[in-house]
Amino acid sequence: MLFHYALVDDLITKEEFSRRVEEKIDACGDLVDEPTAAMLVVGELGRAHVKIKDLSGRSSLFSFFAKVLDKTDVREFDRADGERGAVATLLVGDETGTVRVVLWDERAGAVEEIAPGEVLEIIGRHAGRKTREIYALALRKSTSDITCNVTSQGAGALRLLNEPVDLDVILVARTGTRAFRRKDGTTGEMAEAVVSDAHGTARLIAWKTDILAGIPDKTALHISGARPDGRSEGRAYNLDEKSTVEVTDRQISVPFTPPGSVSDQGTYSVQGDVKQVHEPRAFTTRDGRASWVRNIVVTDGSDDLNVVLWGDHALLSISPGDTIEVYHATAKPGRFGRIELSAGRGSAVLLPAVQSGTIIFEGTVIASGGNTFIDNGQVRYLLDGGDLPGWREVRVQGTVSGDRIRPDHWELLHRSPDEIGKKAKTVRDSLVR
Repeated sequence: MLFHYALVDDLITKEEFSRRVEEKIDACGDLVDEPTAAMLVVGELGRAHVKIKDLSGRSSLFSFFAKVLDKTDVREFDRADGERGAVATLLVGDETGTVRVVLWDERAGAVEEIAPGEVLEIIGRHAGRKTREIYALALRKSTSDITCNVTSQGAGALRLLNEPVDLDVILVARTGTRAFRRKDGTTGEMAEAVVSDAHGTARLIAWKTDILAGIPDKTALHISGARPDGRSEGRAYNLDEKSTVEVTDRQISVPFTPPGSVSDQGTYSVQGDVKQVHEPRAFTTRDGRASWVRNIVVTDGSDDLNVVLWGDHALLSISPGDTIEVYHATAKPGRFGRIELSAGRGSAVLLPAVQSGTIIFEGTVIASGGNTFIDNGQVRYLLDGGDLPGWREVRVQGTVSGDRIRPDHWELLHRSPDEIGKKAKTVRDSLVR
């Protein structure tokens, strides 16, 4: 009974909870046991059990049933105050999805008594803003039967441990490079891409940025040494200095979901025609950066689907009637109850009708409106990653697709003062136009 009282201890006293449980047992004519009666009381107080897909709600505490899919061993560590700590993690799931359950300190030892396939009743809370992790406050084994339909999702998809795996995939699109800062204050670069196999799409994070350089989109690859990243939404893999990438001639197709079959959770890839396009809207992110968002409607002729484009995706040249492909986007309920697909970082958005290829282009790097462009006074391209220095003359080599360049390599150009002055005037004139 105390297990369930943890869900409502901010609402009523322990004595009041015990009294209500006893009343519930009496009212049911002793047809329910104490745990069942406690669950009924919790439900009457508005703290009912939820499905895993609903763990992203605003409640401070959650209670849910789930089947154990994988677990880690207990790991001990030293805290900053010198005290010893312990942690273990469970991967659990139901018919709506999966979630990581983290057990700290004295609760960590419970994993030794838990086996994959068992069903648990879990009470926990969010791990900060990480909605894909729950910190367990209490858990116990249950005789409930859980249907878990999240099998066969590819190598490492249902594993907590990050042993390297091999992948045979198609490179859907490289989605750019970006800088990051390490804990020791140094900086580095990471490259990102979206890949796919018969099980669906996955996000690829390469810490060796040149590992994908020069490989065109829609190329079949054999990847060795990819480490599953269980913390990301959907499937994700990390590539490091031990990973290798080889081009192959395997035939790999990308599975698309019809717009009418997208549910309100999970990651999906869809293709169709653009039915409606709204203008991009500027906004400021939580960390103070300028960004963009845009709403479009995609149809396959039978069903429509709302798609929200974030960041650089929102600045693509899109018109009604265009054919579009959206990869590795996250589904969720929209503000007005309709399902919408959200394509941001980690997603790829392609307009197949736009011709693409390699390019070498010289121009001035311009930062404007939260985006970076390269302009030679006559032609301007949006730079998709690369972290180039603003207001410097550069030569860029990379892949061009429509009005954007994804840099593989760039170098500074050293010009005379007269050349710099003439070039600056040409670029200023182009901005005025």
